[in-house]
Amino acid sequence: MYELIRAAGNSYYIQSPAKIGLVVTGDGEVCLIDSGSDKDAGRRVRRILDENGWRLGAIYNTHSHADHIGGNRYLQGQTNCKIYACGIERAFARHTVLEPSLLYGGYPCRELRHKFLLAQESDVECLTADVLPDGFEMIDLPGHFFDMKGFRTPDDVVYLADCLSSRETLDKYKIGFIYDVAAYLDTLEKVKSMTAAFFVPSHAEAAEDVSDLAQYNIDKVDETAEKITELCKEPLCFEAILQRLFADYELKMNFEQYALVGCAVRSYLAWLKDTGRLNAEFDNNMFLWERA
Repeated sequence: MYELIRAAGNSYYIQSPAKIGLVVTGDGEVCLIDSGSDKDAGRRVRRILDENGWRLGAIYNTHSHADHIGGNRYLQGQTNCKIYACGIERAFARHTVLEPSLLYGGYPCRELRHKFLLAQESDVECLTADVLPDGFEMIDLPGHFFDMKGFRTPDDVVYLADCLSSRETLDKYKIGFIYDVAAYLDTLEKVKSMTAAFFVPSHAEAAEDVSDLAQYNIDKVDETAEKITELCKEPLCFEAILQRLFADYELKMNFEQYALVGCAVRSYLAWLKDTGRLNAEFDNNMFLWERA
């Protein structure tokens, strides 16, 4: 873990729970794509920089989930590097209580205020094309979260952030985190048709071709949507839908899974309603979902 692996040319990644991109930009300076989950990840990254005699110039955050921005504050404090994120992601990285608040739907209880959902805040500037290193391309990858971005380097290496989950992860946890299902499916279709010298997804194996994995992720979204629609053959409230999903998929409920899977299921329900597959109504002050 935390092994530095060359993808191609000056483009590397650090093998970690959420892969960290590292690109040598010239004159001994590098940039990072994301920073890992916490201060300890930041320390491990700093050790790699020191061992190679590299200076950290900038961190480009793909999105603001805690496992991607958790090393920001430590590395910025150690190196005085710039940190950039796009749109709403910048606000979330600057005010990190927003992530667990969104997941929970209100002020998060203590069990949700931990480093896996609540990173330390950092001084993040606005990510625009003009602050990228020469030859970098920014790629829109919305759906998993608000304004998620990927990056293509001059070596034709594409860092895909969280738009793909591994087959093993999807088979084990069944329901991946998605904020906007329609946007996510569009992103997956785009990624499925992409070509590059090498792809580096944050939570799947790096590879020369990710088209089959993209289709597998699409299939899992369709499977979850069908499952939810079938459950709603009778009117059900959100809590009942979530309980039956956990039971049918043999998942274990805890605070973190309630927040993460619950938020994703709410996104599915909204998408299924907007596409005419579910109806929603209020009955005796209960919010109920039913197959259309």
